[in-house]
Amino acid sequence: MKTNAKELQKESNPFSSDDFRQCLETLRNGGVILYPTDTVWGIGCDATNEIAVKRIYEIKQRADSKAMLVLVDSTARIMNYVDTVPDIAWDLAEISEKPLTIIYPQAKNIAENLLAADKSIGIRVTAEPFSKKLCEMLRRPIVSTSANIHGLPTPKYFCEIDSLIKERVDYIVQYRQNDVTKSSPSSIIKVGINGEVKIIRE
Repeated sequence: MKTNAKELQKESNPFSSDDFRQCLETLRNGGVILYPTDTVWGIGCDATNEIAVKRIYEIKQRADSKAMLVLVDSTARIMNYVDTVPDIAWDLAEISEKPLTIIYPQAKNIAENLLAADKSIGIRVTAEPFSKKLCEMLRRPIVSTSANIHGLPTPKYFCEIDSLIKERVDYIVQYRQNDVTKSSPSSIIKVGINGEVKIIRE
């Protein structure tokens, strides 16, 4: 499927429309991308595509028993991918002052190999311009996992990403490659069906 030119509003985007278009088409064709997120640089794909998800595990040399989180562009999208959103989750998302990943129970409409053993899924609403627009235009969640080989340090900037990662993805986003703004992984909180809260990472 080709990207409709009307979908891209160049004047409102700080990134290249060509860069964005190629990235979006790669996702739509089942490819894997290296892209900037609201935290660190991430490896991503269409979170509903099990084959693409499997490739990310292979690229990171990571066991597929370790779940990965996904990005969406708005809180309204969350209900498409989980059966129930406990009230506490909305409250936590509203008051959080930094990027927050919430692990929800009873995931649905997501690639099975993304889910934890208990069928939960980590979802974060991204506010970063490029990743937010990607989620919006793809109309599906996008996998977001740090751009490192499993067990090695998470790169803080694009220049720190291992060449093996860059060689194995299908498209590398040009936007923000020279950005050295300090960033860090998100906070992670797990919520239960009855509103139980467990802090995984502050």
